[in-house]
Amino acid sequence: MVALSSAIESYSKHAVASEAIEASPHRIIQMLMDGFMERVAYAKGHIERGDLPEKSKYISKAIGIVNGLRSCLDMEKGDEIARNLNELYDYMNRRLIEANSNNDVAILSEVQSLMAEVKQGWDAIPEEYKYRQKMG
Repeated sequence: MVALSSAIESYSKHAVASEAIEASPHRIIQMLMDGFMERVAYAKGHIERGDLPEKSKYISKAIGIVNGLRSCLDMEKGDEIARNLNELYDYMNRRLIEANSNNDVAILSEVQSLMAEVKQGWDAIPEEYKYRQKMG
């Protein structure tokens, strides 16, 4: 079973890498948000199963994704939206750290819900704005 899991994870990494090569900046942000949601879901499952080392691994990956999203913000052009997203991402990272320390599934659900709202807004961006280089 471990070999199958490893093979699936390897395939998934290569499929995502292949898609990222062809993706627009807008699509890359979507992929990051999807990856965040997936990592948090994995972390929740690991908490429920009592597998705390794996929980920590996936929360760390989720924090890395949030940091990646923060690095995409254009603070000069993005004005208030970028500042608000930066603050939200900072809050989400603090909550992820707290969830990791306390093995708290409810906090993970909270940050998933916050990211789902951001993603819903991101997905609704009109086509003519989807090909700009930086989010803001």
